[in-house]
Amino acid sequence: MQILIRKDDLSSDESQSIVREHMAGMLANTPSESVHALPLDKLRQAHITFWTAWLGAELCGCGALQTLDHLHGEVKSMRTREKFLRQGVGQALLSHIVTEASARGLKKLSLETGSSESFAAARSMYLRNGFEICGPFGDYKLDPHSVFMTKLL
Repeated sequence: MQILIRKDDLSSDESQSIVREHMAGMLANTPSESVHALPLDKLRQAHITFWTAWLGAELCGCGALQTLDHLHGEVKSMRTREKFLRQGVGQALLSHIVTEASARGLKKLSLETGSSESFAAARSMYLRNGFEICGPFGDYKLDPHSVFMTKLL
């Protein structure tokens, strides 16, 4: 079955549930002061586009693109539901976000992810996709619980 990625306005209970799941997952693996996941109200801002990934009728993941300035974007809210891990959902979302960022004329895409073992698969996927470890960007500060990565488009 093919993964379908749809732009999502976060108005449905289903799409809101994966954002809550993402926030809970971040809080379970990272001290609260080091969690940079965005709550629903922040994800609904004009400079953020949110997508959900579907396998048939099942919501299997999400991801977002935040525009930092006219040349720089940030990958946000990447989440694959546990039932769908290692089935290409994260890769499909990341590829979609990279393609969309390029189409918008962005020249650089950055992200913040966790430094703990629970984020190892995500860091590995980002590295496979040409992201390189970098220093903090935007409003981020150096944090032992964060890994910052960037990719030129």
